[in-house]
Amino acid sequence: MEAPLFLRLRRRLSVQPGAVVTMGDICQLYWDGVQEEHLRRLPVYQVKPEDGDLLVIDIMQVVKKLRTMYPDIQLEIQGAPQVIVEVISRRKRPNIVLVALVWLVLFIGSGLAIMNFHTDVSMPEVHQRLYYLITGRAESQPLLMQIPYSLGIALGMILFFNHFFQKRINEEPSPLEVELFLYQQNVDQYYIQHENKENEKMK
Repeated sequence: MEAPLFLRLRRRLSVQPGAVVTMGDICQLYWDGVQEEHLRRLPVYQVKPEDGDLLVIDIMQVVKKLRTMYPDIQLEIQGAPQVIVEVISRRKRPNIVLVALVWLVLFIGSGLAIMNFHTDVSMPEVHQRLYYLITGRAESQPLLMQIPYSLGIALGMILFFNHFFQKRINEEPSPLEVELFLYQQNVDQYYIQHENKENEKMK
């Protein structure tokens, strides 16, 4: 009895425009040696310009391709039912003026948000009160409290986002990276559902 072919569809794949997507690109395969290597090089789909930036390859397309070559093959399928193929075009160089403008808007916006928060919670009065409790002297501008507090905000942001410029502090993902990952998952799920509805309308 011939051994079954085990395959697991990947969730996401990035290719260049016009690339030929092979079975090894979209699947993890396990079979006997020679046939397994042959299947890895088997073309499944040719990326066309009208496909846009994203396309979905369904597991049924893979099964159909395998059945045409091996009608009696035993399949053990695991993993996701679709793989999203992202077509990566050549990136344009960023506009320095636009980047600087966005950076300036974000910098001013975040600064205003911090200042408004401090005004809402009466942070200057809190610092004055803490300074009085520690030293016993009243001070309208207790720099001994305000300077370390300002440095602490910057250090807290670095630790929160787990990055210092391009350097990662530890291997744990930052909250921003987790949110981006969840956002990407939701986008992928929406795109798969949208593609399935479009395919049903075309039938």
